[in-house]
Amino acid sequence: MPRQRTQSHNWVYLLWGVNGLVIICLLAFAGFYLNGQRASAAEAPVNLTSPAPTRKLPPTSYWLPTLTPNPFYTPPVFETSTPFVLVNGPLPSIIGFSLAGRPIEAYAFGNGGREYLIVAGIHGGSEWNTIALANELITYINEHPEVIPDDVTLYIIRNMNPDGEARAHGVDGRVNNNGVDLNRNFPTDNWAADWDRDGCWIYRPTTGGSYGGSEPETRTVMSFIGAHKFTAAISYHSAALGVFPGGVPWEEPSKELAVTLAFVTKYPYPPLDTGCKYTGTLADWAVENGVKAAVDMELTNHRDTDFDKNLRALKAFLNWQP
Repeated sequence: MPRQRTQSHNWVYLLWGVNGLVIICLLAFAGFYLNGQRASAAEAPVNLTSPAPTRKLPPTSYWLPTLTPNPFYTPPVFETSTPFVLVNGPLPSIIGFSLAGRPIEAYAFGNGGREYLIVAGIHGGSEWNTIALANELITYINEHPEVIPDDVTLYIIRNMNPDGEARAHGVDGRVNNNGVDLNRNFPTDNWAADWDRDGCWIYRPTTGGSYGGSEPETRTVMSFIGAHKFTAAISYHSAALGVFPGGVPWEEPSKELAVTLAFVTKYPYPPLDTGCKYTGTLADWAVENGVKAAVDMELTNHRDTDFDKNLRALKAFLNWQP
């Protein structure tokens, strides 16, 4: 038999209905309010005068070039590196970056109108002692600024191939991260992607690049030379063959510079001829593009810097004019 609703039951049902209606109204009001707040925030003008929120940047100071590595060359794992900090001396200028984003630095000494250039480390860790020599020369000049004549400015690029030098101090450190020999990559009249290897030292498979000036390290030095009017340039190498004048065939001013440097260092000149044909070299490109004289000069071995010899060479170099 169904139960009869009493008056008390009616009051309970009424209260439930009122409470439910209140809850529904509150929920609807909250929804409208939140939507309004979102719309207001979206429509509010941006305050350009208020400071932007701070955020922690990635720990890098290099611009990484967007270059495509050679898919057919995988460089060995990085093993070593040689940091250099000149204490109480000028800071270097970063003139470019390697394929891996390492900086290529140039130190400047003097304020004269005659400009001279020394480049070391073009073959990276394979000829790491040229980088060590550049470091010694930079340190010496900083401590003895009087070695720079008043009318001279000297620039030293201490390490043209930092990726190769960081990879290994040995034959695996010779090329850049594309497997390119940078001293075969300059767009000279005789540039070639490959060359006759008879009489050449064959350490590892290498190339002159996909075209002359294909590598960022090469283009960095080309741009730097193009921005100056250099009287003379030395590109340091190792080892043992002597002093090679720039030009194909060798140009007279470069031969005169080679004779001067060979006289004070006792490095061989004419250089030892092994029958190797050299293409796309820095010294050859330099004299084809406005440098009055340039040489490749080789240290005695792959270990020593021959500092005393090359201090004499520095003084003779800075006072040489064609």
